[in-house]
Amino acid sequence: MKYVFFILILLFTSHVLRLTSYAQTEPGAAPKQLPFQQQATPPVSEAQLAMQFYQAREYEKAAGLYEKLYLKQPTSFNYMYFLHSLIELKDYKRAEKLIKGQQKSEPRALKYLVDLGYLNYREGNVDKARKLYVEAILELQPDQQQVFDLANAFILKGENSFAAEVYLKGRELLRGAYPFSFELANIYERTGNYAALFDEYLHLLEVNESYLPTVQDRLQNVLSDDEDNSKNELFRKVLLTRVQRNPDQPAYTDLLWWYSIQQKDFELALIQAKALDRRRQEQGDRIFQLAQLAVANEQYSIALDAYTYLTAKGTACPYYEISRIERANTRFYQVTSQGHPSRKELSELEKDLLLVLGNAGENRTTVSLMQNLAHLEAFYLENPDAAIGYLNRAIKLKDIGPKEQAFCKLELGDVLLFFGDVWEATLLYQQVYQDFKYDVLGQTAKFKNTKLTFYIGEFEWAKAQADILKAATDKLIANDALALSILIGENYDPDSATVGLSLYARAELLSMKHEDRLALELLDSIPLRFGSHPLLDDVLLKKAEIYRKLGEYRVADSLLNRIAIDYPDEVIADRALFIQGGLHEKELGDPAGAMEIYGRLLELYPSSIYVIDARKRYRVIRGDKVE
Repeated sequence: MKYVFFILILLFTSHVLRLTSYAQTEPGAAPKQLPFQQQATPPVSEAQLAMQFYQAREYEKAAGLYEKLYLKQPTSFNYMYFLHSLIELKDYKRAEKLIKGQQKSEPRALKYLVDLGYLNYREGNVDKARKLYVEAILELQPDQQQVFDLANAFILKGENSFAAEVYLKGRELLRGAYPFSFELANIYERTGNYAALFDEYLHLLEVNESYLPTVQDRLQNVLSDDEDNSKNELFRKVLLTRVQRNPDQPAYTDLLWWYSIQQKDFELALIQAKALDRRRQEQGDRIFQLAQLAVANEQYSIALDAYTYLTAKGTACPYYEISRIERANTRFYQVTSQGHPSRKELSELEKDLLLVLGNAGENRTTVSLMQNLAHLEAFYLENPDAAIGYLNRAIKLKDIGPKEQAFCKLELGDVLLFFGDVWEATLLYQQVYQDFKYDVLGQTAKFKNTKLTFYIGEFEWAKAQADILKAATDKLIANDALALSILIGENYDPDSATVGLSLYARAELLSMKHEDRLALELLDSIPLRFGSHPLLDDVLLKKAEIYRKLGEYRVADSLLNRIAIDYPDEVIADRALFIQGGLHEKELGDPAGAMEIYGRLLELYPSSIYVIDARKRYRVIRGDKVE
């Protein structure tokens, strides 16, 4: 009987196991987690709990836990938080006992004198605290680590002046083995003592010139945060004084050169560059670099001085030939940057360019010179055949680079457009676009082609292309494309006559050809012919741009004022203000007026595309350090 019962038990168990197996594999059925399988919240350690109490200012609970932790592990961390918990509880006797216990275990550690001083300070014994601080400094040994430890103890207590004393005493004890200049500079920066900070960095260069790159980085960080320009003025004064006192200290001269470049003070930079070049026989590297920077910043007279210095070195100078070429190019930029240079200036410029090109020959190094000479012949001296000849020869040079060739093609396209060969001009623009579709150069070519179609009255096509170029990666092209799109969109109606827009387009083309008086006559005819017209605000803006180009700045300013008064809600109002700000800043020499105009733009048109540039110009005039 008992065997039968045993068999029944086995069968029942097997059946239950099969049911369990089925339940576990049945789709959609999720096994339940048993309590021991559920994820438990990890336990909070005593150290974490102690920190939580301390941060919550529950110092009694924190002190209890930190005491326990300290007795288990008497680390600096546990000691510090236990001590400060006791001080916050005003349990000064226990705190003193704790400090003195640490002193016995570490008799050379002067930081415990600082702890005792701080304890006395918290009790109200300020004089005793000061005596203990002074005692700690007097007991310093010529030990770099001891200096660091004591200074850090003072810094943790907010005693920056005592920390500075520690570093200065450490410098004296170690006899210059380590100057502690970076540490002192950090303290002076925290306390706002910038004169001492600059002295420390300059002292560091006296100790070791190899620190120059690090000092430059640190100074750049300090001087970039300077709203009222006071730090920069102070640093300039301190540095110039050092240079005058120590003219033979090369690190100071290098630093002044670097700082002049940072401030875009190219005149001072050139003086320093010449001094360094002569002293170190640098063969002109620094001078040539400065000349290029000066050209990029339209400081043409400084660049000319630099290139003249290099050519005066003679043919032995590695920069002699390229400096002759770049000096001629810079002279071209200087003359053509004027509104309307005189015929005499243009003729003298042509002679200079021809002389340099004749000596250097037509080759890859003179492509820029050939291009500039062609521009001069075509757009100023009305000699298109010579211009076309220079450009065609440059394009066919065997060793010319693809981009250099493309720039020459764009220039040739401009010349052909200038003299009415629209078809050839558009072919050249299209070639460059196809070759450099995904480059700013290609976008430039596309915009030139877009303007060409605008000039010849193909307004719908021009607007379609301008709309595409509004997304150009180049900011200037994108802004110009947007302006053109708006101009056409507001003034073109395919179902009506487009005489006004056609007259405006012709005036723009005439201005491009430097036939500015004819352009002004055409623009003046638009209000006379139509009375009121949506183009009138654009006409005022274009006239202002032409008068500015002609050097008639007051007339340009009055026209821009009219836009601000009569058309404040028009799309071009913000652009007019931005141009007027530039006029006051650069040509009229009125920085205060320029600031006021830029400020008005920022206030009235906060979503304008000119806001970023206007704010930058505003800050530059105010004297801020702007990258």
